[in-house]
Amino acid sequence: MIPEDNRFESHPADVLPHDTGLPEGWAVETPDGTHPPTVARLAELLRAHEHAGRGWAGSGEDEVLVETLGLAMRENVVVVDPAGVIRAWGSVHDRAEGRMLLVHVVDRDLDDELADRCSDLLFAWAGVQAQSVGAARGLGVQQVDTGAFAGDVRQQRWLAGAGFERVRTWWQMSRPVEPQESGLVPDPARWERNGVVFRLVERGDDGRPSEADLRAVHDVLEGAFTDHFNSAEETFDEFIHRLREDPGHRWDHWWVAEIVDGPEVEAAGALVGTVSESDAGPDGSYVFYLGVLASARGRGVATGLLRTIIADAASRGRDRVGLEVDADSPTGADGLYTSMGWVTKYVTESWHKDVTVSRD
Repeated sequence: MIPEDNRFESHPADVLPHDTGLPEGWAVETPDGTHPPTVARLAELLRAHEHAGRGWAGSGEDEVLVETLGLAMRENVVVVDPAGVIRAWGSVHDRAEGRMLLVHVVDRDLDDELADRCSDLLFAWAGVQAQSVGAARGLGVQQVDTGAFAGDVRQQRWLAGAGFERVRTWWQMSRPVEPQESGLVPDPARWERNGVVFRLVERGDDGRPSEADLRAVHDVLEGAFTDHFNSAEETFDEFIHRLREDPGHRWDHWWVAEIVDGPEVEAAGALVGTVSESDAGPDGSYVFYLGVLASARGRGVATGLLRTIIADAASRGRDRVGLEVDADSPTGADGLYTSMGWVTKYVTESWHKDVTVSRD
């Protein structure tokens, strides 16, 4: 189900000034996100961006398609040279009320002056999109949320120059998985310890998950992250639509933890996992979300869910489990992860800008 109509301005000519400041023959366009050569070129730009920022590339065409085909909640723009080659790409995502995500990628082969101009155009375009989304949602301020790799000096310079502030640092962690760890829990599909049941979300004969279980996962995560950094309320439909867009999405990677030794069974923890596909070796698993309600903390719920996804990964022949952790979190979650074998592989940063929404 697509949650809402598109709140963005779809035509670059209605967003940017007539004189873009680009050389003759250059243009700003809306890309055809279904055209294979276009998707391949955007993936090439994204991979070069990742390689320059962290030393290796992990994304591909599937990640691009998430941005270009999420029509109801996303909009895209590209800068093309006189030969029709895409040299810069911007994508915005109406993520949740008050929070708009921005992808900002500029060809690493451009000279500094032209690269700067492309960057400025992407930020100008994103600023108008923030106005449009914020006005449609009835907001006075719309946040633009983007990021950079910790080592990407060029991206950091552009963000600071465009009025963004670095607000958070994230450790991207990974843990190796050994085949024998398939026995880490009795059965990743369902097991119990100390009055807590860890189980996959239920699915019917048609393979579709139980809506009650999905709503339980959503409610747990909304409750668990209420006080976390930059938490923004997300409707159930927005949540399901967004996670299903992820290339690694699989229904058999969603777990719920239930307290069963009280007066009523209570969903108190949830883990949403995904597949990290690899062309060069075994796939991995990834902890997309892990949340535990405050009322259940101290009962080993987070540890149990992590042991479950490790065991599941091992049973599938995978060699790693990745996750992201807030380097500034007061919860001390990084201590749990490091104690269970996770190490930081690289570091990313969140950069934010608040755009005042015009009342005109």
